[in-house]
Amino acid sequence: MTSGLPARIAAQDVLSEVLRRRRPLDAALDAILPAAKLDPRDAGFARAIASETLRRFGQIDALLRRFIPKPPAPHRSGPTSEILLAGACELLFLDVAAHAAVDAANRLAARDKKAVHFKPLINATLRRIAREGREALAQQDIHLAAPDWLWERWRDTYGDDTARAIIKAHLKRPPVDIALKDIFEIPGAEVLPNGMLRLADPGRIEELPGYAEGAWWVQDFAASLPAHLLGDVNGATVIDLCAAPGGKTAQLAARGAKLIAVEREASRLARLRENLARLKLEATLVESDARDFQPETQAPFVLLDAPCSATGTIRRHPDLPWIKSAADINLCASGAGELLDAAAEMVAPGGTLVFAVCSLEPEEGPEQIAAFLDLRKNFTRKPLAGSDVFGMREALTQQGDLRTLPSLDMDGFYAARLKREK
Repeated sequence: MTSGLPARIAAQDVLSEVLRRRRPLDAALDAILPAAKLDPRDAGFARAIASETLRRFGQIDALLRRFIPKPPAPHRSGPTSEILLAGACELLFLDVAAHAAVDAANRLAARDKKAVHFKPLINATLRRIAREGREALAQQDIHLAAPDWLWERWRDTYGDDTARAIIKAHLKRPPVDIALKDIFEIPGAEVLPNGMLRLADPGRIEELPGYAEGAWWVQDFAASLPAHLLGDVNGATVIDLCAAPGGKTAQLAARGAKLIAVEREASRLARLRENLARLKLEATLVESDARDFQPETQAPFVLLDAPCSATGTIRRHPDLPWIKSAADINLCASGAGELLDAAAEMVAPGGTLVFAVCSLEPEEGPEQIAAFLDLRKNFTRKPLAGSDVFGMREALTQQGDLRTLPSLDMDGFYAARLKREK
């Protein structure tokens, strides 16, 4: 096979799974790359093509629509769309030589009985992109990098400037943040305010020093903050709801908490168990829907990191804007309200409840807390201070809740700390 063609075939299959079948990128990569039996270099190239095409999908799609006013119908053209998207990504964002990217795209088209009829279109369009694409890209408005439904939401919620800053942050490949079980050093790593480490380009995580020994786990800096808001948990019982994949569970266990981790999905609970085993940390694991779980006694600390639309993690999951819709936000908001009510019943009088979501959407965060406090008169908000978030006052709302944004070089999280009075 032509050099790089197996990687491109795999990337094309991944893009089809995500864009046509709305399959999450991570799941598509996990299914397709091992089956393709690529060597590590080709597997990395396939991953880069698929991930960066989705990260830049809005921009590339707008550019292709400009150059192809009447795109061919998908049912007639087979994978033509995926070939064009990936080819444009190679030319504009992966710095692949024009002759190599265009030739590979033509070979991909020749392999498919439908796409082969569109080889002239693919060839001409990609050659034009090689000549004019960067200039056309420079003229685009940044908001085209996000779907309209998200752009309008973020502009209404955060204002035009912040919405643009969020989208701009999503276009950068994120660093990898590492939480330490004990003192540990990795050469070249940046030390974050809470002692975590940040690596700009770590390569394969499993090959980094300390991974096999369980010295650390991967966790975005923002994702580490909700558990920190509980305060001193050493020796205290903590109920961690919706616990998988286990970053916050590991955090709390490493700080000496007597941990009860609740997760409803067996596969995710198995992953949590594996992570704790590697880290040599202990917790009582419970397979249950948090809404049905009834602890033997109420706990002084409860953490609920509720399932959500995850729009705060788009820089790590660039497929999310294109496989989700506003309807998903409404569904998640409804479920979060039920989970929050259930979590409240697990908190002992005088205890602390921290609610968190990795979402940028107000319905899933601040509106949940407003509705909860309006109904639950035995709970009050415990406003956060700068000292609670390592001096990052810009990450606090007027109400004293946590609100991080991708434009702050971290994932987008919302969290509120509540106290049960009686």
